[in-house]
Amino acid sequence: MKLIKSLAMLSVLGAMVASCGEAKKEETVETTEIVEEAVEVVETPNIVGVASANADFSTLVAAVGAADLVGTLSGEGPFTVFAPTNAAFDKLPAGTVETLLKPESKAKLTSVLTYHVVSGKFEAAAVIDAINANNGKFEVTTVQGGKITLSLVGGNVVLTDANGGTATVVIADVAASNGVIHAIDSVVMPK
Repeated sequence: MKLIKSLAMLSVLGAMVASCGEAKKEETVETTEIVEEAVEVVETPNIVGVASANADFSTLVAAVGAADLVGTLSGEGPFTVFAPTNAAFDKLPAGTVETLLKPESKAKLTSVLTYHVVSGKFEAAAVIDAINANNGKFEVTTVQGGKITLSLVGGNVVLTDANGGTATVVIADVAASNGVIHAIDSVVMPK
């Protein structure tokens, strides 16, 4: 009888140990499960989106809208935009911006705006390399069809338009999903 009692106690003790081991296994499995986190993907906006998000380009954004160029500059690209700041537009003679924004001036406005755009993505380093590789001046053809000459003055990239007017790049390499923006301090004008 003692033997049966001892065997019964051993089997109860074995069952307890086995169940504790299984519980411990389950705990281990629970703590080692892979937890997936939601990762927010932030996409860089296109040229129009970047310009719209910056208060210093509000005049440019209004002009792009008035010229019906939002779709074009939101397109695949890539584009390099030499974007005049609000202060650049303020340098124009009084009434120029208001006149350009009128519906009857749409063709002229489109010409002025597309004169600031070059097909392709040209970051500052590539622009500087092109200037240096071409004896200090590099001519680009704009989407408008006119030419702008790029040069370096005091380490800054300077644009010279068809009329001899100049603009200096004040902020380079503003990334957009469909190109790059370089902010300039003056509006350049086609012939």
